[in-house]
Formats: sequence, structure tokens, C-alpha cells
Amino acid sequence: MHALFSVFNKEFRENLRDRRTLISALVFGPLFGPALFAAALMLAVQRGAGSDDQPLKVAVAHGERAPNLLSFLQQYGIRIERVAYDDQAARAAVMSGKHRLIMMIDPSFAERFAASRPAPVSLYADSSDAQNDNNERRLQALLNRYSLQIGQLRIILRGVDPVALLPLSVRDVDVSTPASRSVTALGALSYIVLLTMLMGGLYLAIDATAGERERGSLESLLTVPASRAALIYGKMLAAMAYMLLSLLLTVAAFAILLRFVGLERFGMTVNFGPLTALKVALVCVPLIPLGAALMTIIAAYTKSYREAQTYISLVLLVPTVPLVFAGAVGLRPTTALMLIPSLSQHFLITSLLRNEPIVPLYLGLSTAATLIAGGILATIAGRLYYRESLLG
Repeated sequence: MHALFSVFNKEFRENLRDRRTLISALVFGPLFGPALFAAALMLAVQRGAGSDDQPLKVAVAHGERAPNLLSFLQQYGIRIERVAYDDQAARAAVMSGKHRLIMMIDPSFAERFAASRPAPVSLYADSSDAQNDNNERRLQALLNRYSLQIGQLRIILRGVDPVALLPLSVRDVDVSTPASRSVTALGALSYIVLLTMLMGGLYLAIDATAGERERGSLESLLTVPASRAALIYGKMLAAMAYMLLSLLLTVAAFAILLRFVGLERFGMTVNFGPLTALKVALVCVPLIPLGAALMTIIAAYTKSYREAQTYISLVLLVPTVPLVFAGAVGLRPTTALMLIPSLSQHFLITSLLRNEPIVPLYLGLSTAATLIAGGILATIAGRLYYRESLLG
């Protein structure tokens, strides 16, 4: 144990002087990742809130055919710009970006409207323009409201109660909380936390074998009066220490930056205070030994530092693949899924963000399964250090 901690102390202190390690493990990932995520989220919030407050401008072709409809839209703050387009010109104007929304009144509008028949109105928009989706929904909602009002008036004139046309009265009951709704915007948080944590020990894990081999110091290192197990596990322990520092810095950065995002404008509350940040860190800690052992094994099989860096950078995506899959198909935590490392941590982090109580069984299964997997990989990594081919 004395030899192991001596190796740990040496590796930890030496890497503190390595600028590359400090920037990647303690600066770039833990600070840049959360800052970029918070900035993107803040921009989306400001853009979404601003689009609802700003008046909507709509180009209308042949508006003289539906003056009452235009008056209705203007009452709700729609700015009408009259244009003289036919179908082809309207398509070209939207595709060129001259207008984002064009509403064209059909020549038969007045006749069909007077005959109480559906009066055709065409909306021209570019569905590939993400910034225009909200504007199009606002205009369609107003058109539907106008259509409903006219329909109710026609029914009343015919002596029919409009309620008779509503056989069902559907009442929406939203059981979500402000904290649970915020998860829709914070879905990538667990991905960033786990990825930056793993990257914290990247260079130390590579240096344990591939780096020493490339510098030609591995053979002399193995001759020191310490067991090979103490050497490899001391180096792994140093990598785990940097991963832990990276994890703590990442969750601390999120706890600070997410306070300024402004999700409250949409009825959401970010549940990521100091206590939640600490719980997120504790949930992720069992994944540290597994990540360090996995990267050490890969570095042991590579011949150069660059080769190890390439392979490990690709393998780091493996623990995050279940997170992407879970978000795509909408997985919910089950007993079986809590046995999968990284995915179980994602479920636990999501529960914390939703301000829901952690199921003790799920927490126990996640911790035990992750630590067992990490122990198995650490044992494999230790045995690899006894191979004579390690020097070649």
C-alpha cells in the first residue's frame, strides 16, 4: 500500500505541472462544457420568449378578398403587408427569404364564405426554417380561432346550440412540476457530466503505459523495488483522482451557470442547487474506477501515445451511447436497466433534476453493478501489466 500511494503521489504531482493535463482535465472540459451548454440554453430561452412577444409580420396576397379576416388578425397584433403574388411568386419569395410567411386568399373565398362552405386560404412557409416554426404556429392558431368563431355564429343563426357540436369535454390535467418540465431542456446535462468526468483522466490513463513506452521509460520503471500491481494501480488511482476533480468542477459549474438561464419564463425550475449538485457527483463516483480501468486497458494494447489517444477518444463515446439511445426511444428506469453502467447514472441524475426521490433499489443496483464492472476491468488492467509483451 505504501508503494501504491507513493506512485499515486508522484503521478498526481507530476501531472499538476503538465499544462495539457490541467487544461483538459480541470479547465477545458469542466468549465467550457457547462458554459457552452448554459449559453446555448440561455440563447434558446431568450429567442423563444422574444418571438412570442414580438409582433408577427405576415405578407398577404389578395387581402381585399377577406377584409374581415384581416381585421381579425390585426386585432391580435398581426402586421399585414399586402403583396400581389400568384402561387409561383409566393413560393419564390419564401424560398429566397424575402418573406417568411405568406397568406394567399383564394379567388373563391368570398363566394364560398357567403355560402357557408369552407373558404380556402393558403399559407406559404419554409418548414426547414426552425426559426419560423413558432410564427407559423401563431398564425395557424389565430386562423383556427377565427374559423371556430365564425362556425359558432353560423350555428347560432340556425337556432342550434353550439354546445351540441361538442360531444366531449376534454379537460387536460398536467401533473408535471416546474422541476420535471425543466428536464426537457436539460436532457444533455448528464451526457456532458459523464463525458467531462471521463476526459479528466484521459491523459493520465494513456501515460500509464503508452506514454511510458513511447518515452522509453517503461522498462526502467518496471525495475523499481515495487510490484507491478502497485505501479499500475497507483497510476490508475491518480487518473481517478483527476476524474473526481473534473466531476466536482463540472457539477459546480452547472450549479452556478444554470441559475442564470431563465427557464422560469416557461414555467420551469432548474433543480440544480448545491445539494443536488453534490448528489449528482455522488451518483457518478462509482463510474470513475470503471472509466479509469477501461482507458488503462486500451492504452496497454496500443503502441504509441497518439494511437492510444485516438482509440480512447472513440471508446469514451461508448458509455454515452446508452444515454443517447435512452433519449431517442424514451426509456424509463427498470430493474434490468439499472444494471447498465452510465445508463443507470443517467436515470438517477434525471430523477434528481426532476426533484423526485431516488428509489433505494435502483441506487443500490446502479452502484453495485458499476463497481463490480469497474473491479473486473481493474483486475484485467492489473494482469496486463505483468505481460512481457507490454514492453514491446
